[in-house]
Amino acid sequence: MKVDQKAHTVTIRDTQGDLASFLLKVTQQYKTFEKHNIVIDLLMYKELSASDIKLFMPLSKQHKKAKKSFIVVTSNFDFNAVSDKLIVVPSLLEAHDIIEMDEIERDLGF
Repeated sequence: MKVDQKAHTVTIRDTQGDLASFLLKVTQQYKTFEKHNIVIDLLMYKELSASDIKLFMPLSKQHKKAKKSFIVVTSNFDFNAVSDKLIVVPSLLEAHDIIEMDEIERDLGF
């Protein structure tokens, strides 16, 4: 697992290729990241199912309660296959753009 922090955002990337153990590590170390916006980088995975992505839903719900963004990044995926409660985008740039928009909305009180 590789963690990059830039300003108010933490990008967490899996380096092992094992989604289950990656999710377990992120969950165990969540307290370390809870005060930042989180981007989960799953670009290394070429094939992910909707059920694989949905495994991140509990973390996303918990993080959004704290008024922070939680975004999953993966390519080659049907983005309509998951609930709109979980934000899934195809690129890191788009993830950071969404975080910027979320920050502006929070600053404005939306």
